[in-house]
Amino acid sequence: MITINILYTGKKGNAKKFATEMTKRGIVQKIRKTKGNLRYEYFLPMDDKESVLLIDSWTSQSALDKHHASATMQEIATLRDKYDLHMSVKRYVEDNPNEKDDKFIRK
Repeated sequence: MITINILYTGKKGNAKKFATEMTKRGIVQKIRKTKGNLRYEYFLPMDDKESVLLIDSWTSQSALDKHHASATMQEIATLRDKYDLHMSVKRYVEDNPNEKDDKFIRK
């Protein structure tokens, strides 16, 4: 599994407007239905009113590559430009959990 955290940052509330338009236009729902997508969710940082965090997870690099080559990705890029957003991206690949970590996780 590959998880990508994208912090979208803009001005005058544009990051939130972007996420709202992505949802209202059905783009988010379309991505969630894409084969290989595991998660596509926006979060609002409590201490940064000009940013929105996207957590985006995929089953494989191949699934992610297909998403990047899709027409949906062009729609996203167009909206990013519309709202003049900048991005900070961190990518994570799943590994096996460490048994020592279990004592810190409340289930």
